[in-house]
Amino acid sequence: MEKEQNQTIIEYIQKHDKKYEKCGFSTKCCHIGQEPDYVTGAVNPAIQLSSTFAQHEPGVPYGPYDYSRAGNPTRSNLERLISGLESAKHSLVWSSGMATMMGIIHLLKTGDEVICIEDVYGGTQRYFKKISSIQQGIVFKFMSFDDIEEVKKSYNENTKMIWLESPTNPTLKTVDLEELVKITRSYRSDIIIVVDNTFMSPYNCRPLEYGVDIVVESATKYIGGHSDLIMGMTSTNSNDLQDKLYFIHKSIGAVPAPFDCYMAIRGIKTLSLRVERQNSNSMKIAQYLETQPHVEKVFYPGLESSPYHKIAKKQQKGFGGIVSFVLKGDLNQTKKFISSLKIFTLAESLGSVESLVNHPGLMTHMSVPEDVRKYLGIGDGFIRLAIGIEEIEDLIEDLENAFKGLEIN
Repeated sequence: MEKEQNQTIIEYIQKHDKKYEKCGFSTKCCHIGQEPDYVTGAVNPAIQLSSTFAQHEPGVPYGPYDYSRAGNPTRSNLERLISGLESAKHSLVWSSGMATMMGIIHLLKTGDEVICIEDVYGGTQRYFKKISSIQQGIVFKFMSFDDIEEVKKSYNENTKMIWLESPTNPTLKTVDLEELVKITRSYRSDIIIVVDNTFMSPYNCRPLEYGVDIVVESATKYIGGHSDLIMGMTSTNSNDLQDKLYFIHKSIGAVPAPFDCYMAIRGIKTLSLRVERQNSNSMKIAQYLETQPHVEKVFYPGLESSPYHKIAKKQQKGFGGIVSFVLKGDLNQTKKFISSLKIFTLAESLGSVESLVNHPGLMTHMSVPEDVRKYLGIGDGFIRLAIGIEEIEDLIEDLENAFKGLEIN
């Protein structure tokens, strides 16, 4: 009787998610993976803290769970929700974005080659260059993806993975995903294309819809949205890749706590509302910065002046909540500008409801060698803004006051 009841619950869950397959993004955010409790009718998923699960007899658990490292009901709720948002068959949530990256690289073996976009997050470069290449013998080639035909020239028999961010962190270079997939598949079909979609979130862009193999995001950012959890995620439409990733996932134990999964589910409920506001605020701030005499250059794909505007407009719903710019002046002037801000909080991370300001050269990208930062254009005057949902007038006034402070000797 208990087994029959469990099957009924599984069917109830499957029927619930299917109702929302053709619904809009905001509706999915509020309902997929969040069916009312089968027994109590509770509208929010339970935080299932149990580390282990009872079994009918040896090797025959009550349901799909036997030990929380291998699977947990609250985590499953979140993974179902993310799959619905990413247009994916399968998703996994990991203990952090970096753990997610490590799990994906474990798909490879010594001697395999990864071609990576040159302008990636400093932590990504650190892991690839100082851990994976040294300890695992993975070969990494860093290069510009502005000309995909040039990227293809670097492919060889050892090339097993393409890794890119789009847009990149922090200079917001954007890659034509459809063209990259087309050119890569024309060379060889088994090269795994991985896209870090953190800066966009599934609201603005869903890379799997363009044929990439794995989309990865730091769920710490827009998915959580409130600076209160650390988490990573993978989504794929490949059964084979999912099986391999799941085995790595449970074997190394890089899994998030049930409470964090619950917090992510709660954060996702307002994902579309938050990102819509962040898109709008960011566009206005980018346009404002372009008019400022103290600003040398603005990086934002939403601007028509951006060399990536056409690509971003083609494959994204919005242009995201990150605006970078180069301030005219030296490091001391840059520090003065940043310290003058009152609403923008000086902190790493992004994607949350509050606006943050970051100096990549001294913060997120400090582990990147100075000569590489210089080559990428990340100098002393480079500032990255992570725009929140505050009133746009307040954010612009805050920037305006900081610019005025530079004029005072």
